[in-house]
Amino acid sequence: MMRLVLVLSTLTAALFGAALVVGPADIGVADSLRALLWGEGGPMTLVMREIRLPRALLALMIGAALGMAGAAMQGYLRNPLADPGLIGISGSAALGAVLALQTGLAAAAAFALPLAALAGALVGVFLVLVLAGPRGSSLTLILAGIAISALAAAFTSLVLNLSPNPFAANEIVFWMMGSLADRSMVHVGIALPLIVAGAVLLATLARGLDALTLGEDAAEAMGVNLRRLRLTLIFGTAAVVGASTAVAGAIGFVGLVVPHLLRPFVGAQPGRLLWASAFGGASMLLAADIAVRVILPARDLKLGVVTALVGAPLFLHLIYRTRRDGL
Repeated sequence: MMRLVLVLSTLTAALFGAALVVGPADIGVADSLRALLWGEGGPMTLVMREIRLPRALLALMIGAALGMAGAAMQGYLRNPLADPGLIGISGSAALGAVLALQTGLAAAAAFALPLAALAGALVGVFLVLVLAGPRGSSLTLILAGIAISALAAAFTSLVLNLSPNPFAANEIVFWMMGSLADRSMVHVGIALPLIVAGAVLLATLARGLDALTLGEDAAEAMGVNLRRLRLTLIFGTAAVVGASTAVAGAIGFVGLVVPHLLRPFVGAQPGRLLWASAFGGASMLLAADIAVRVILPARDLKLGVVTALVGAPLFLHLIYRTRRDGL
């Protein structure tokens, strides 16, 4: 386990450094680091501190958050196909952002968009808790999440369908593809407290998730409070997914693929998988964001598109391999 964490942390640190020095601007590595650390103004310092640094920090934070949330969700549901968006938080956060774009609120206030997305995530959490109930089963939680996701998707489609402004509709579509372009340190400040709080909540689930591998009855016999574990999972996942969606849009497959890839290296123990997936998710999103800058930099390739193009075929391969090994 320690060797895996060392490898993943080293990879994450290397990709974070690459994210700081790779970009369309023709700036050398030494000049980039000098401008970041000791620059006193000028275009290079502006590029490093106001463009590249916030983007790299957000990729690190959001990737780690989605990877950790995916591992927690898969451990709780005991299903390797579970995803952080399964409980409807990402869909409701996206709906809040879409409403802010459609009503013009996002144009009127600089940070109305992420705040509206966070408000949508809070509404989604409330509805999931109401539908699933305080003592509902895992199946009830899944059904409640699917219902909220479907409802949010329906309202999002309705807003797009009734939008009289084609430019607003175009902006909505592009935002929903997910991106870290044009983000600032203020976006980092908005997302960081919620992501840290959510990660702390998810980290406390390690013992309970390990106990759940033996079944709910055995976990309760070992002293695990399943109701508290479930609420902690919901609030932790809602915090990290809501904050991530609020500042970056919809970015899929990170929380689905990364835990699936790393599970064999941790002995299929959900508690160990939490931190491994955090490093793995950060590495995946940092690598994807670097690819966005290198591939078609003038065409504004969206981050969510890259993660889907990489994650979907990889996940299909994993499904095929699992089915083949089971035959």
